[in-house]
Amino acid sequence: MNNTYNDLVQQTFNFPQEDFKVKDEYLQYNNLDLKALIDKYGTPLKLSYLPKISMQIQKAKRMFATAIKKHKYEGDYHYCYCTKSSHFSFVLEEALKNDIHLETSYAYDIEIINALYKRRKINKETYIICNGFKQKNYTSRIARLINTGFKNVIPILDNKEELAMYKRSIRTKEPFKLGIRIAAEEEPSFPFYTSRLGIKAKDVLEYYVDEIEGNEDKFQLKMLHIFLNKGIKDDLYYWSELQKSINLYCQLKKICPELDSINIGGGFPIKHSLAFNYDYQFMVNEIVSNIKKACRKAKVPMPHIFTEFGSFTVGESMAHLYSVIGEKMQNDRETWYMIDSSFITTLPDTWGIGEKFLMLPINKWANDYQRVVLGGITCDGHDYYDSEEHINEVFLPKIKNTDGAEESNKEPLYVGFFHTGAYQDQISGYGGIKHCLIPSPKHVIVSYDKNGKLTDWLYAKQQTAQSMLKILGY
Repeated sequence: MNNTYNDLVQQTFNFPQEDFKVKDEYLQYNNLDLKALIDKYGTPLKLSYLPKISMQIQKAKRMFATAIKKHKYEGDYHYCYCTKSSHFSFVLEEALKNDIHLETSYAYDIEIINALYKRRKINKETYIICNGFKQKNYTSRIARLINTGFKNVIPILDNKEELAMYKRSIRTKEPFKLGIRIAAEEEPSFPFYTSRLGIKAKDVLEYYVDEIEGNEDKFQLKMLHIFLNKGIKDDLYYWSELQKSINLYCQLKKICPELDSINIGGGFPIKHSLAFNYDYQFMVNEIVSNIKKACRKAKVPMPHIFTEFGSFTVGESMAHLYSVIGEKMQNDRETWYMIDSSFITTLPDTWGIGEKFLMLPINKWANDYQRVVLGGITCDGHDYYDSEEHINEVFLPKIKNTDGAEESNKEPLYVGFFHTGAYQDQISGYGGIKHCLIPSPKHVIVSYDKNGKLTDWLYAKQQTAQSMLKILGY
């Protein structure tokens, strides 16, 4: 019986896969030589592979184009990127190469919009979908965008009082656009019945009649917005909530001719295991088909479809690479591999919500494997990683090969966590103070240069003690 790590993967999954393969006994990620990057920059290392962002956007656009053609759908499709997933300029600029639009969540996002406009990465025709519960510093910035000629800024009303802020501050000759977020019912396992965000579905029609209808020369309702926390999944809950929103659109459309768009939010899953299996095209086909059927039945025009994909856009573009710096046998059952960083500080979702990322060794695939627990170097008892998405265990190669091969045994084990590009930097506080003062690792960008050649460059050095002490007032 074969017991190498390579045999384990081959027997468990369909491997190699499009974005992962082993070449010369080292793991390749999107055809990148990870060992060469580790030799050049060291670990711990954050790696952003920007071409994957464009690949994901184009994939979604193709799927919606296919579904629209198949069902002879009469509306258009618009892809929006959620800035909250990753605010970095290199992420936004890569995404915007693909003729997309943007979604914002807070006042400071609008400063990013202004910066992108100055860099000529967007124009005043770009859709800017403004979500969130808004304070004055947010609504005033939205109003300023609209007042300076941004034609497709759509503030999504999160409560009934929000519209009054725009009435006072927007001064345009043309009517400005509005959206309404529908407060979705949460899934049965959630601790609340209804989302805290949006306006109750049963109140939307009355609110439109009381506050918006008759003011079409000043502002117009253009979009209905729905977002479900659990994402786009093929289950009764998702289809039920989507159908409610479509039906509400059809009711509103009959009395609001200006309404022409439905925003189904985000929620496409990304690959967190080699066993990942999700039929994206089927889901897109069903979404488009359901909207068309409901509109045909109600005898109203089909709306334009907007999506706001954040994790789907940027999640699969990043990896975190670590070295195993020690092995500890704490009892007869638990073997610990200690990494040269911390899960709490670099991958906070693993600690905060039990998120599982796609984890693979970079080297030693020919070694025997064993069950292990990965431990971070903070003094926190919760700084560990002990299970993967497809199994409640972690298996990795043994650090030393049983055949005694000298070269293999000299090299440390390198471990990669992949598809970590969404939210981790925002949650952990990029460049700030980390638990136990563990520094942010180096951050390397891989992208195509002006000549179309793939190149890597250091975006940020490892955080220094001096930078932390300055923040702390020393």
